Amino acid sequence: MFPSLETKLERFQELEKQLMDPEVLGKPSLMVEIQREYGGLKKVAEAVLEHRRLKADILAAEEMLEVETDRESREYAQAELDELQGSLEELEERLEEIVVAGDAITRGGLIMEIRAGTGGEEAALFANDLFQMYSRYVEVQGWKLELIEASHSDMGGFKEIVFSITGEGAFHQLQFESGGHRVQRVPETETQGRIHTSAATVAVLPEVSEVELEIKDDELQIDTMRAGGPGGQKVNKTESAVRITHLPTGIVVKCQDEKSQHKNKAKAMRVLRGRILEEKERQANAERAEERRTLIGTGDRSSRIRTYNFPDGRCTDHRIGLTLYKLDQIMQGNLTELIEAMLEFDRQEKLKKK
Repeated sequence: MFPSLETKLERFQELEKQLMDPEVLGKPSLMVEIQREYGGLKKVAEAVLEHRRLKADILAAEEMLEVETDRESREYAQAELDELQGSLEELEERLEEIVVAGDAITRGGLIMEIRAGTGGEEAALFANDLFQMYSRYVEVQGWKLELIEASHSDMGGFKEIVFSITGEGAFHQLQFESGGHRVQRVPETETQGRIHTSAATVAVLPEVSEVELEIKDDELQIDTMRAGGPGGQKVNKTESAVRITHLPTGIVVKCQDEKSQHKNKAKAMRVLRGRILEEKERQANAERAEERRTLIGTGDRSSRIRTYNFPDGRCTDHRIGLTLYKLDQIMQGNLTELIEAMLEFDRQEKLKKK
């Protein structure tokens, strides 16, 4: 009934065997990658196995009902069958939700990139505001945030900031944050009180394991250099900065925040894997673009998805026409209403196409 979930169960069982493999146990980094994917699939696998168990129990209860002649025993068997069928219906609804959500439901972590767009220093300050907004949301959810790379502006904003978010359901919840975020407000740089419009772009990349996406050494060009920034820091005296170019796609990632070249390379590879998978998904979406009814889920960074209007205290999501007059709460990380509305809209769209 749920072939895509059966495939996930098979993958889960395969990973379970790998976790008992002495060769895997001897490679801590590989072990961590497998455990991460295993954890993401566990709930799905348990639900599929429960579905199988319920189906078997229902078959046994039906057989008992057929052969039973005693009235009390028949009533007991019928009550048990009714209860099992009710449980099966509830479980199948849940499984259908998992199918509609797709791979996002089993992917735990993500990498988020926020870049200042048009608007100079004000755009960089807005990029910082977005980072603080997501940071607070991550804290409320009990997830973990790790900084990967940051480029500061003169007034304390961010020209660009890249960070990872890990935790159960993180990618599923934040998958639709990719796109253009526009702000309308009186900036700190404005002396005459005029409202300016600035922008920042957000990209949500899946956190991809080495197991899931293999990148061969001969596909990479790795350059090392001294990190940029204020002089005199230890980080600038050694060639700790790393720039990695993925030759087949031309994707370039640079990381210099760590003092260790090894750590910078590891972080850059995390971002690179996410960008490669994002590019593959973008191409797949482009191929079936004529079938799509909305821009939801395309991850198109150029599309404007949301406007934050400070004078009116208003936040509007343009994809679903939702406007909330609680901008102060949203900027404090209260994103639940926005996120749940997006997820429900996407679910309904997918159900229409089934």
